[in-house]
Amino acid sequence: MTEITEHLREIVERVTRASTRSGRPVDSVTIVAVSKGQPASAIAAAHRAGLKHFGESYVQEALEKIDALAGSDVIWHFVGKLQGNKTRQVAERFDWVHTVDRIRIAERLNEQRPPFAAPLNVLIQVNQGGEMQKSGVAQSDVAALARSIHSLPRLALRGLMTIPPQSADPGHWFAELAALQARLAADGVPLDTLSMGMSADFEDAIAAGATQVRIGTAIFGARA
Repeated sequence: MTEITEHLREIVERVTRASTRSGRPVDSVTIVAVSKGQPASAIAAAHRAGLKHFGESYVQEALEKIDALAGSDVIWHFVGKLQGNKTRQVAERFDWVHTVDRIRIAERLNEQRPPFAAPLNVLIQVNQGGEMQKSGVAQSDVAALARSIHSLPRLALRGLMTIPPQSADPGHWFAELAALQARLAADGVPLDTLSMGMSADFEDAIAAGATQVRIGTAIFGARA
């Protein structure tokens, strides 16, 4: 697993440089290691190297890893498309959900979050380009959804997430999402998290204000 440690060192250096260029403290950006398709041993190696936040996209695969690393201080993020029949497992076992895009999913997560657990941190996924193949709510509907989620006591609405359209200038999309979050804050919907940027474009995302970057391949290498 030495390769993972080397990759992670490089990513941390790049995040540090990108944060410094943007005039931001390094600890304002969290690396969420997207570990779907990776074995629990790879997650354990990255955890030993200093990572705490890991993102999974497939519930059943993730549950096996959560069980394998039980007792650790890993923070689990669900970053995949969330189906209604999987919400209970996500509500019970994860710390963050990045992909809420409709009120019914939010309501199910709220109902199924255990009362002894802290409120579930959730992000609204925004489909910035209106792409049919991607999940996410239209930008024009974000404010209404955010206000509805704010009323759910077992959820903590933290911010917005995007997988922007492929573009020669991804910074445009990231800046647009940051501006949307600023408008929500001005309208009385305080949010503190922008989950945007992946292995190929996370430095552009940091420049635009990302607080979480979701990095998989650049840390773990290609999935099997």
